[in-house]
Amino acid sequence: MAITKQDALDYHSTGRPGKLRIAATKPMATQRDLSLAYSPGVAFPVLEIAEHPDMAYEYTAKGNLVAVISNGSAILGLGNRGPLAAKPVMEG
Repeated sequence: MAITKQDALDYHSTGRPGKLRIAATKPMATQRDLSLAYSPGVAFPVLEIAEHPDMAYEYTAKGNLVAVISNGSAILGLGNRGPLAAKPVMEG
């Protein structure tokens, strides 16, 4: 399969930049929703997690998060191109 430079650049730049997005997992349409999600509602899970750290898995995205870190020093055979140039690879 032949992939041209322009094909790849178009793929990465068309539409919304990047290949991943974050979407709300809870309703956030009303003032009540926002009050539950942030202040004052967020205080209750904060206090629960402070007393019972394992509850972080119940009340937060802790079980679904990863950190992807690169200094860009070895990008798929392209060598050291720096951390910003590594982002397309790190995004998947």
